[in-house]
Amino acid sequence: MTTLRKFIENCNIDADIAYDEPMAKHTTFKIGGPADAFVRPRNAAAFATLLRAAREAGLPVAVIGGGANLLVADRGVRGVVASTEALRETRISDGEIFYAGAGLSVVQLVRLAMQNALSGLEFAAGLPGSVGGAVYMNARCYEREFADVIIKIDYLEPEEFSAASTTMDRAGWAYKRTPFMAEGALAGTLITGAAFTLTRGDGAAIAARMAEFEADRDAKGHFDFPSAGSLFKNNREFGKPTGRILDELGFRNRRIGDAMVSPKHANIFINAGQASAADMVALIEEAQAAARKSFGIELEPEVIRLGEF
Repeated sequence: MTTLRKFIENCNIDADIAYDEPMAKHTTFKIGGPADAFVRPRNAAAFATLLRAAREAGLPVAVIGGGANLLVADRGVRGVVASTEALRETRISDGEIFYAGAGLSVVQLVRLAMQNALSGLEFAAGLPGSVGGAVYMNARCYEREFADVIIKIDYLEPEEFSAASTTMDRAGWAYKRTPFMAEGALAGTLITGAAFTLTRGDGAAIAARMAEFEADRDAKGHFDFPSAGSLFKNNREFGKPTGRILDELGFRNRRIGDAMVSPKHANIFINAGQASAADMVALIEEAQAAARKSFGIELEPEVIRLGEF
C-alpha cells in the first residue's frame, strides 16, 4: 500500500483519492470489499495522466461509472479503481443537442432533458448508473435504447490515452452490444462523454411519460432493495422474457444468504440486507444451471464481476 500511495502522489493529478475504500459504497448492489485506491479524476486530462502512469508502472486500473451492473468481490479490488463520477459536464447546443459527461447519472440526464423540454430520453427514467455506463452497455428498456439518440461519443483512445471522438454508426451497435466492448472496434477506450440528439417537446408531457416508466419500474420492485436492475439479458431466441423463464423455474423469492430474487420480478436479484458477493454469485449460477437443465438455454448476465472472486 505504501508503494501505491507513493505512485498516486507522484502522479500529481487533479482527483479525489481514498485508500481501502469499500466498494459497497459505489455500486447499486451495495456489495463489495475494499479497493486498494479509489480515485475520482476531476477531468479527462487527469484521467489520461493516471492511465498513462499506471501503464508505465504496470499497475492495474479498473474504470467504473455509476456502479450499476457491477458486482464487486468480497475481497475487493487490488490496484486502482478509477471512477468517472466527476465527469459531469452538461451543455445544450443548437437547441436540441444535449451533451453530457460520462459521470453524470442517467437519472440526472433524463431530468435535465425534461427540464429543458427535450424529448427522447424518457424511456431511461429511473434507470440506474451513469451516462458512460449506459453508452458502453447500450442500455435498453421499453423497446428503446441509447443508440437511438446518440450522435457522438468522446473517449480516450487506448494507445496514448489521447482525447478522440466518434459519430454514431449503427453497424457496430446491437441489443446491449457496442463497439466499446471486448473485441469491438473501440474496445479498450474510456468513454468520457456523449452527445444526444433530442426533439423539442412539452415539458409537462415529457414529465408525465417519465412518471409512467418510473411507476412501472416501481411496480416491478426496482427501487425496493439494492439491485442491479435486470440481472440477465433477454434473448428473443428463447421465445419469452428471462423474467418469465425464471418464474416458471420457481425463482421468485429464491434466496442464498441475503442474496435474493425479488418477490415482484424474477429477473431482479436483490441485496435483502447484508448480501455477500459470494452468495450473489451462487444465486446467479443456480439460476443459470436451472435454465440450462430445464430448457437447454444459457442465461447471459448483464452484471460484470470485478475484483478477486
